[in-house]
Amino acid sequence: MTTLKNALLGCVALLPVSAAAGELNLICSADVVICEKLVSEFEASHSDIDVNMVRLSSGEAYAKIRAEARNPQTDLWWGGTGDPHLQAAADGLSMEYKSPMLDKLQDWAQMQAKTSDYHTVGVYSGALGWGFNTKIFEEKGIKAPQCWSDLLDPALKGEIQIADPNSSGTAYTTLATLVQIMGEDEAFDFLRKMHANVSQYTKSGSAPVKAAARGETGLGIVFQHDAVAQAVEGFPVEVGSPCEGTGYEIGSMSMIEGTQNEEEAKVFYDWVLTSEVQGMMPEAGSFQIPSNASAKAPKEAPDLSKIKLIDYDFAEYGSAERRKALLARWDKEVGSLPLQ
Repeated sequence: MTTLKNALLGCVALLPVSAAAGELNLICSADVVICEKLVSEFEASHSDIDVNMVRLSSGEAYAKIRAEARNPQTDLWWGGTGDPHLQAAADGLSMEYKSPMLDKLQDWAQMQAKTSDYHTVGVYSGALGWGFNTKIFEEKGIKAPQCWSDLLDPALKGEIQIADPNSSGTAYTTLATLVQIMGEDEAFDFLRKMHANVSQYTKSGSAPVKAAARGETGLGIVFQHDAVAQAVEGFPVEVGSPCEGTGYEIGSMSMIEGTQNEEEAKVFYDWVLTSEVQGMMPEAGSFQIPSNASAKAPKEAPDLSKIKLIDYDFAEYGSAERRKALLARWDKEVGSLPLQ
């Protein structure tokens, strides 16, 4: 019996021991379809890493990371507008990382990294504008807006949706864009007047144009690629670009300071900056401009060279002080107003 027992123990000792799977806790601030595409593709090519993903808007993501600063529960934050990523960097919430992929990126993506002392990096870009439902506009005899000023047209009463800048990076970019184009006091005067035409301030930045696509509202102020995504799906949505000029986003990625899964986070970080990964984003309805210089932009993506872009000051409007002040003023002067 003893001999048999020893033999069995010897066999057990010879059995291969599978390594415990690594783990990655990811916040994704893009459309949920894009987030799920990234996770499924990553896990398919990295079977030794399990990804726990939560989808949050940029403002929500920043708030979560800040609230967990003493005990980080997040390893990596991918996507969403660059302003809150820059604020997280300034607040010491993200960590420095110089990916070996850096020199493969577009100049604007590398500049985002340099501006943040390499605490964040650009992963895509897209211009701000709007998408409107052509059927609703035709039925109601509403003229297609060409400029920001056209959004004050009384014919648009109750037909505009835009996100809340406290939760949405898209809406904060809109706020910062208008301030840079008009001046702060003039921008808030414009927003108070436009409020008369707003039916809802959504949580998510892309929600307004999805509502327009479904016929629930006439127009959504969004990044133009989000409007393109609805048009590609067959909805009667047309994209608008403001004549006065418009801001743009540098969608960013940050590794969280104090991450418990640093090596896994670096693997994802480097992987998602490759041209192969960025080139498959249109399959998930993503029509941004990719940050990898070798990745081909989707043919449906808005041509940034044909859009009047302002010289958006990412450093100033991504700073904690400026962002906090603008959001507080929006809450007081716009967000507190009753919806009509």
